[in-house]
Order: sequence, then C-alpha cells, then structure tokens
Amino acid sequence: MAENGEDDASSRTRGEAQVNDLRRRIDQIDDQLMKLLNSRSACAVEIGRIKRHIGMAVYQPEREKWILDRAEKNNPGPLDSGAVRRVFERVIDESRRLERLAGEAERKPKG
Repeated sequence: MAENGEDDASSRTRGEAQVNDLRRRIDQIDDQLMKLLNSRSACAVEIGRIKRHIGMAVYQPEREKWILDRAEKNNPGPLDSGAVRRVFERVIDESRRLERLAGEAERKPKG
C-alpha cells in the first residue's frame, strides 16, 4: 500500500503542476483578451462619435444580429452556441454603452 500512496502523491504533484501551467496559460490568454477588448472598445468609441456627428442611432439591431449570428457560425467550440451568444451580447452591450458615452461627450459644450 505504501507504493500506491507514493504513486498517489506523485500523481497529485504532477496534477497540481499541470493545473498551475494551465492557469498561467489562462492568465496569458486573459492579457490578450484584455488588449483585444480594449481595441474593440476604442473602435466603438470612435463609431459613437461618428454616429453622433452624422445623426445615426446608436442601437442598430440588424448589425447586432449579424455579429451574434456570425459569432455562433464561426464558433469552433468547446463553448456552445448559447455561451458564445451570451458572451458577445455582453460585449455588444458594453460597446453600445461606450458609443452612447462618446456621443454624449461630443454633445457637451467644452469649457
């Protein structure tokens, strides 16, 4: 039984090392996601300014539907379609909020 105990401890140590390696990988991916989300958000801010300038509505349901459908269609998994849709809905909600804020900032008098 001592052998099995040692095997269990060794297996646990290897498993913990794998978990730590994967967590480091997740941290790196999160850093990449942060950069991409902020880059996307910067585009949304600029779109908000332009929409305000040309009198276009911030909310564009047909564009949002297109983005959601595209995300679901291009999803290789393992996230299911519902999960992908929820993630992108949240990203779109925040982008729309930024567009509104950018449009409002353009409206406010300076000084």
